[in-house]
Amino acid sequence: MKILLDENLPTKLKYDFGESFEILTVKDMGWLGKKNGELLGLATFNDFDIFLTLDKNLKHQQSIHKFQLKFIVF
Repeated sequence: MKILLDENLPTKLKYDFGESFEILTVKDMGWLGKKNGELLGLATFNDFDIFLTLDKNLKHQQSIHKFQLKFIVF
């Protein structure tokens, strides 16, 4: 399972997952500063399964149903 951590989460969080997960951060991918729509498109294009974020307004800012990602908002 491939998981993308949003830039608003601590990068150390990626070490809290088991070895069966591939965890990358927005920073790892070189996507810092990307707008949400572009970021979600890149995540989908790069075959991420889950997007973790603190952005509680994401569902109001984007049509998240059009992306083939699962979203977890802390």
